[in-house]
Amino acid sequence: MESIIKQQLLSYLNDHKLISKQQFGFLSRHSSCSQLLDCFNEWSIILDARDYIDCVYIDYSKAFDSVVHNKLLAKLSAYGIEGNLFFWIKCFFM
Repeated sequence: MESIIKQQLLSYLNDHKLISKQQFGFLSRHSSCSQLLDCFNEWSIILDARDYIDCVYIDYSKAFDSVVHNKLLAKLSAYGIEGNLFFWIKCFFM
């Protein structure tokens, strides 16, 4: 069921241009590994130009557990997610 929901939600977000192509982690062909390679390429270009890079590392382990569910639901609603899909996601958090 979760994979069906993910597929429908991503389809909706892509169709309405509500998700950036720079998003990594759960888009097809945009894995965490792809993101690392993309960053490494960008950093290499910058370093080859003898420019500077600032990096901040953040540990997002269990990040979803810390999401404020009411805010996420409000954002989904603002994006036009409604009906059965919204109800299913809301029930998932309860």
